[in-house]
Amino acid sequence: MQLFLDSTDTAEIAALAETGLVDGVTTNPSLIAKSGRPMFEVIAEICRTVEGPVSAEAVATDAKTMLAEGHKLADIAPNVVVKLPLTKEGLTACAGLAREGIRVNVTLCFSAVQAMLAAKAGAAFISPFIGRLDDVGADGADLLSEIRAVYDNYGFETEILAASIRNVAHVRAAALAGSDCATIPPAVFLDLFKHPLTEKGLDLFLADWAKTGQSIL
Repeated sequence: MQLFLDSTDTAEIAALAETGLVDGVTTNPSLIAKSGRPMFEVIAEICRTVEGPVSAEAVATDAKTMLAEGHKLADIAPNVVVKLPLTKEGLTACAGLAREGIRVNVTLCFSAVQAMLAAKAGAAFISPFIGRLDDVGADGADLLSEIRAVYDNYGFETEILAASIRNVAHVRAAALAGSDCATIPPAVFLDLFKHPLTEKGLDLFLADWAKTGQSIL
């Protein structure tokens, strides 16, 4: 499963990309606002840091303006993926951009039927928000499984990008459900490395090694 960072903190993205485990980045208007920097400057810097897909979101609500914004965002760098909302206007714009070879990440997906429409519109990625579903008492992992089944039934090539990830359990659920990708906050990315038994075992090995008085270098 591909791992994307959901962030506009360019320093943090660069540091985590050094692990070799970061496959892409997603952004949204809220994260851009949080950065306090011009959107085009932030997206361009991220695209220079990460070779994989970098989602940049249009903010218009009508298809015509979304298309215009999509073209401008796509011109920032070859690895930009235009992010559009799962609305009728958004999918209309998605279909138009897809016909031109511009990749689109359709966001704010909350049902398998919505995901089917996005795939039919030619979306490169669909972003189901599993954390927000959990917040209202639904099961976000179930949605991922449903979308996986629909896409497999009809051979849709749209990649499932699990979003609104809150914790390691969400990442595990996305992987078990067959998501192609998951976009996660940097703090959760760091939590993926951790397990108390790993830390305990390492402490034991290092203590025993110290007793030998040896050195590898």
